[in-house]
Amino acid sequence: MAFTNEQLERYSRHILLSEVGVKGQKKLLNAKVLIIGAGGLGAPAALYLAAAGVGTIGIADADTVDLSNLQRQVIHSTPDVGKAKVLSAKETMLAINPEITVNTHRTFVAADNIMELIDGYDFILDGTDNFPAKFLINDACVLAGKPFSHAGIIRFKGQLMTYVPGQGPCYRCVFKEPPPPDAVPTCKQAGVIGAMGGVIGSLQAMEAVKYIIGKGDLLTGSLLTYDALKMEFRKIKLPRAKNCAVCGEHPSILAPFDYEQAVCELKH
Repeated sequence: MAFTNEQLERYSRHILLSEVGVKGQKKLLNAKVLIIGAGGLGAPAALYLAAAGVGTIGIADADTVDLSNLQRQVIHSTPDVGKAKVLSAKETMLAINPEITVNTHRTFVAADNIMELIDGYDFILDGTDNFPAKFLINDACVLAGKPFSHAGIIRFKGQLMTYVPGQGPCYRCVFKEPPPPDAVPTCKQAGVIGAMGGVIGSLQAMEAVKYIIGKGDLLTGSLLTYDALKMEFRKIKLPRAKNCAVCGEHPSILAPFDYEQAVCELKH
């Protein structure tokens, strides 16, 4: 496929990079990435993936834009209040880059639809804000052989890791089970500094881009944590658990399932 003059100009800063070039940009244009959650993490990730020219981007979220979202969910604006987040996100992404395809999935993500939802995508971004959703996404991606980026933010702290089949641990290797309901406060209960979503969500987009172009070191086998008050990043090595219930030597989880707590209230 030959680039148009407009594409050469749009992606010129990528093409100048030896790690990307024309070949890497073509990989981005042919890639398909699914973002689960159009909130604090998904918003910046979607903006940067759209701008980068990822050819097909899916956005899954059942929620509508609320005024309290706008402090951190930068893909939405004040006139979008009351609008479905997936539609608001799509409009903004296409305004940045009209040549990409944005698939909207306005649905709660659950065990009965997640395998169909992730099918056809090359990389998954977890932008959810509750433990049941994160375990569901992990289990589905491991079972389907899909690479994905996990992330979480709260107050002034954030974390992320990347799973690639056959390379390092999955999320359940590190965090075996969700904590009891209400044991850990949500962002709605504890608060979150708005820019935290931009820091961690942008890093998720970077992981997706690196995976697609096949360059650099991914966060496979590592958990990256960020403390904004201390302005401190830490990279913690993570071993793969041989007894992991989903990716271990004798897995007991053979299909995705929902925990009792409500799944995928996507309000980072």
